[in-house]
Amino acid sequence: MLREVTDSGLVGRGGAAFPTGRKWQATASQPDQPHYVVCNADESEPGTFKDRVLMEGDPFALIEAMTIAGYATGAHKGFLYLRGEYPRALRVLTEAVVQARARGLLGDDVLGQGYAFDIEIRRGAGAYICGEETALFNSLEGNRGEPRSKPPFPVEKGLFGKPTAANNVETLVNVLTVLETGAEAYAAIGTEKSTGPKLFCVSGSVARPGIYELPFGATLGELLTLAGGAPDLRAVLLGGAAGGFVRGDELDIPLTFEGTREAGTTLGSGVVLALDSSVPLPRVLLRIAEFFRDESCGQCVPCRIGTVRQEEALHRLAERSGRSPAGADGSAGGSAGAGAEDIALLREVGAAMRDASICGLGQTAWNAVESAIDRLGAYA
Repeated sequence: MLREVTDSGLVGRGGAAFPTGRKWQATASQPDQPHYVVCNADESEPGTFKDRVLMEGDPFALIEAMTIAGYATGAHKGFLYLRGEYPRALRVLTEAVVQARARGLLGDDVLGQGYAFDIEIRRGAGAYICGEETALFNSLEGNRGEPRSKPPFPVEKGLFGKPTAANNVETLVNVLTVLETGAEAYAAIGTEKSTGPKLFCVSGSVARPGIYELPFGATLGELLTLAGGAPDLRAVLLGGAAGGFVRGDELDIPLTFEGTREAGTTLGSGVVLALDSSVPLPRVLLRIAEFFRDESCGQCVPCRIGTVRQEEALHRLAERSGRSPAGADGSAGGSAGAGAEDIALLREVGAAMRDASICGLGQTAWNAVESAIDRLGAYA
């Protein structure tokens, strides 16, 4: 089983793209006991809704996949950490777990094979930071949701200080396809480095927003065509608030982890937000900055202070962009000099957050703003 998952090339679908087989193998090889499996269903990246659809549409697939992960890693207990804003998914999954136990699919003797595995559902409290796996562990343990320093890594000391394999919903559900079709058939889908199919959450200025499944390697243009096209396309945000913008004419970007990296952006969890020329870009950037300011856990100084300074600078830039070159009061509200100072400040603060923040929230809080300035010419 471990060999099949490893040979399939399956990587995490949450954005980090870490090889799933390596993570499971590393967890299984740890002598410390017990081992745990954690499903990260805290789908809080703005624009992402694929995991919700998977959980509400086929909860038993996730239960089966978590059981397989437990068997492969030597774990007998799984925790499903569910986003607090998903009440329907909570009802559906709770009922599915009850039915699975009643039918011998969970419990002390799964399918009469002498293997014990059970799942406990824990509900998050709406904290974006708990999408980071170590902050999620702290939350599960009843502590404040703050990320931990690494190393040690979760496969060594994760939940309750024990070896833990943490995967998101889409990653786990893909394991079923790997085992059904075989590693070779699965690896034949997509590209050499990004294998299998991928779910994309398309929203914004498109005719048919929703979830689309395509093999890795399809282009951004092909995906937007499936979504009904985006006339007068100005920009596309890939990867959500933590991702980056590309121009409306860059539709030949391959939707793979390596392809988006080469294009100077990120695939993230599969968010694709299309923006036409009617969307005020400064307001979008300001809303992203407000989001990161609100969601910063405040543990480390670069993120705690940097997200506030970023928002303040974008507020000033947004106000200037809404004025004429000389304000109604005679002030030079839109002066290039003042704007250049704020952009220089944003670059300095962004570099500090990226280099010194303890986790991905602070490290990526500047990404969208940077790409909008450098790629789209925002505030030029």
